[in-house]
Amino acid sequence: MARTRTASGAARPGAAAPARNQGLGRIIVMVYAVFALSATARSLFQILTDVEAAPVAYSLSAFAATVYIVATLALARSGARAWAVALGAVLVELIGVVGVGLWTVLDPGLFAEETVWSRFGAGYGYVPLVLPVVGLAWLLAHRPSRPTAEEVAR
Repeated sequence: MARTRTASGAARPGAAAPARNQGLGRIIVMVYAVFALSATARSLFQILTDVEAAPVAYSLSAFAATVYIVATLALARSGARAWAVALGAVLVELIGVVGVGLWTVLDPGLFAEETVWSRFGAGYGYVPLVLPVVGLAWLLAHRPSRPTAEEVAR
């Protein structure tokens, strides 16, 4: 049975839990959507105009764009499956930004051009580093409830 909090903070059985994509969740979805759009536009432009200049960086930009698109769509939806997809996408994003960030610091010569995740997202005000942490915290705070035996039997 789903529970929400009353004004006093006590759990109220039987009430529907607030949707993950409401309130702050909606802002998180909008930030992901902005990054999905900007990373997609940037990577498409880079790949279509000068892919030979930095194929690794441009490919990573396209990968980052795909991760942001998947995360945006999954965060915007409700349900356990969307939650699991969002969790996976945000974890991939976190691993990507930390991995690419380290890679660009340790071997900057490999990156003739920057990606959204270069230097831990420094070109984007480090938002790419902070965003998956916020996304994970939000997702973990809004886990879908496990169905009761009664709900499974239906």
